Amino acid sequence: MKLYETIILAQADKFINKLDDKSTKKLFFTIRNSEQNIDPKFFKKLRKEIWEFKVKFSNKQIRVLAFWDKTEKSKTLVIATNGFYKKTQKTPASEIKKADRIRKEYFETK
Repeated sequence: MKLYETIILAQADKFINKLDDKSTKKLFFTIRNSEQNIDPKFFKKLRKEIWEFKVKFSNKQIRVLAFWDKTEKSKTLVIATNGFYKKTQKTPASEIKKADRIRKEYFETK
């Protein structure tokens, strides 16, 4: 049973399109699995409103940030905002701020 549907916004899509084919397949495999079963190894909460999809592939730490949209009673959405390669232990604050800005814009225009 699908717990939610994932929507990929333009900035996340732009990042994903730059990935090699195998990394892209691994990322979408992770997203689809997370829609069935939320596993904190692959999809976890970073901040109050921001979550991340986590993929490790070919010594690369790939991250795609997202947020929840539960405004419709009929379905729950997870909106992917932006992606990046994680190079340090800590998620860059600039990426979290970008995701939060996109989240606010999304709800303002919805």
